[in-house]
Amino acid sequence: MSAPELLVILGPTASGKTAAGVSVAKALNGEIISADSRQIYRGMDLGTGKDLEEYGDVPYHLIDIAPAGYKYNLYEYLRDCETAMADIRSRGRLPMLVGGTGLYIESVLKGLRLPEVPENRTLREELASHTLPELKAMLEGMKRLHNSTDVDTAQRAIRAIEIETYYLEHPDMAEQARPHPVENALVVGLDISREDRRRKISSRLQARLDGGMVEEVRALLDSGIPADDLIYYGLEYKYLTLHVTGQLDYAQMKEQLEIAIHQFAKRQMTWFRGMERRGFNIHWLPYDMPYNEMADAIRQLAARM
Repeated sequence: MSAPELLVILGPTASGKTAAGVSVAKALNGEIISADSRQIYRGMDLGTGKDLEEYGDVPYHLIDIAPAGYKYNLYEYLRDCETAMADIRSRGRLPMLVGGTGLYIESVLKGLRLPEVPENRTLREELASHTLPELKAMLEGMKRLHNSTDVDTAQRAIRAIEIETYYLEHPDMAEQARPHPVENALVVGLDISREDRRRKISSRLQARLDGGMVEEVRALLDSGIPADDLIYYGLEYKYLTLHVTGQLDYAQMKEQLEIAIHQFAKRQMTWFRGMERRGFNIHWLPYDMPYNEMADAIRQLAARM
């Protein structure tokens, strides 16, 4: 097999990315870099589907690297992912980006670079009195907004304005931030029907609830993490926190959470289809393909690159 610079295995939630990634990594001398925006956090295990027992002796990266309650961002992810890829390649192994966070995956493939920008206290003071809609309007006047994370809080919007202001004042740094796309990446998607996806989401949710997901969230809250910080992470942590704090009963929590996960999976597929429209070639393989056949199919795809 000709070796790609990076192998990506993506797919919606419940499509079996971890198991597929581990099996392919064993076959192709790979190491896995998580492309899941919530597996980064320690103690958030059942709700994020880390399934660490599945990895066996396959090395993994960018899992359990930040405390629960922290708000890890795209700059940090790109920095840490680049470090992990260089480390893996230095040992003659194949970096494999495995997950379903489209923003992270697309940003890595684009070679997006976000140089560290120092704090501008004067600017922050000037912006402190502005509302979030005002800050969003300012930022839209400076750049095209590619995602909502820049403007989900006033603090993040101010930081985004601070970064764009720095680039305007330091065009050399703006040049360093210019994307350098990964030239030799192989992107594989796990193709799962809507019906199978919905069935697997429902059965997996019940298994995680039976496995202690409510207790996991209760333990996080008992450790001192504010409820709002867990709600910020969305999906399981939002609805389970609302249940544990008495705002939803168990049946309401389960029903609303299941609907939200189905909607999330649909948004993931919308992002991946958007990637294809934006020029990324995703090779879709059946999610239930035997893993030895999947590894062979990936070898054949790599040979044609």
